Amino acid sequence: IYLDIILRLKQEIDLPIAAYNVSGEYSIMKAGEMMGWVDATALILETLTAIKRAGADMILTYSAIDVARALEAS
Repeated sequence: IYLDIILRLKQEIDLPIAAYNVSGEYSIMKAGEMMGWVDATALILETLTAIKRAGADMILTYSAIDVARALEAS
């Protein structure tokens, strides 16, 4: 639902939109990776891409360093 809110804000106001990818989401993805269930980097990139596509101009995230490393390696 937060993506819908970002989209609606982007459509309704002429101001930069900031989104916050909360620590709980980051922790769940990292825990899933530690259990061998998921690729946390892929999940994080997908999550941040969805937030950007919804209309966020900037994203605050605990995964900034992970994303920077993944982008540098690709």
